[in-house]
Amino acid sequence: MKNIVKISIFSMLFATILSCNPDDHIMVTPSEAPKLLTPAAGFSIVLSKETENNVAAEVKWDAAKYTGSQTVVNYTIEIAKAGTNFANPITVATTTEFSKSLKVSELNPALVNGGFVEKQVNDVEIRIKSVVGTSGIPQYSNVNTFKATPYRVPLASSHWLVGAATPGGWSWEGDSETEFPLVTGKTNVYQVTVVLKNGEAFREFLGNNFTNDGNWDSSRNYTYYTGLGFTIDSELVNAGDGDANFKYTGPTGPRVLTIDNAAKKITLD
Repeated sequence: MKNIVKISIFSMLFATILSCNPDDHIMVTPSEAPKLLTPAAGFSIVLSKETENNVAAEVKWDAAKYTGSQTVVNYTIEIAKAGTNFANPITVATTTEFSKSLKVSELNPALVNGGFVEKQVNDVEIRIKSVVGTSGIPQYSNVNTFKATPYRVPLASSHWLVGAATPGGWSWEGDSETEFPLVTGKTNVYQVTVVLKNGEAFREFLGNNFTNDGNWDSSRNYTYYTGLGFTIDSELVNAGDGDANFKYTGPTGPRVLTIDNAAKKITLD
C-alpha cells in the first residue's frame, strides 16, 4: 500500500513538472530605451475645432530593446509642461506600433485636460514610454519640446456673443465669438466677463456650429427681452439698426454681463 501511495505522488509531481510553461519563468529585462524621432524640437502647431479630424503631429520612434523572450511591447505617448520633468505626465495615446498619427481631436483634449492654456502658445514636452506586457519595467525615450496652441472646448449649454461691441466683432472666424456660459450650478443664468466697446452693438446667439460661417439662425436681441418684461441695464439700449441688437453705451473696458432668466434681469457690473 505504501508503494502505491509513493508511486501516485511521484506521478503527480512528474505531471506537474511537464505541465509548467517555461515562458512563465523567463525574465525580460530592458536593454535600450526607445528613441523619439518626431516631432522634432521646434515643431509648432495651432489647433482648431474646424480641423479636429486633421493630423496634428506625426509621432515616430525607434523600437525599444529588451533581453529575454519578448512578448508585446506597449508604447505610450506622454506629454508634460516644459520644465516639470514629467512630474505629472499626460497620456495622449497608446500603441504597439512605432508611430502614431495624432489627430487634433486627440491632442487638444490631452493639452486642455493637462492644464495647458487655451488660445495661447504653450511649450510642450513629449516622450515615449515602453513597457513589455502590462506591468514590466518602463523605459523612457529622449524628450523633445514643441509648441502648441490648444483651442477651448466649449460647454454644450453655452450661448455666444457676436458683434462690434465684442472683441471678435461680427465674425465667427477663428473662434472670434465670445462664449457666454451658464453660471456653475445654475440652469438659467448666463454670465461672462468681456471687454465691451462703447457705442457698438452685439447680439446673443443660442448655438454655434464651429465654422467660420457661424450660426446666425437662432438668436436673441434687445426687443426679445423687453417683450418678455426683462429689466435691462441702462448702459444697454436698442441699437435701432434694423435688427434691434443690443447697443453698449458705457465706457470701453471689461464688464461682467449677466442675463438672469429666472429674475428677468440683464445687468452689467
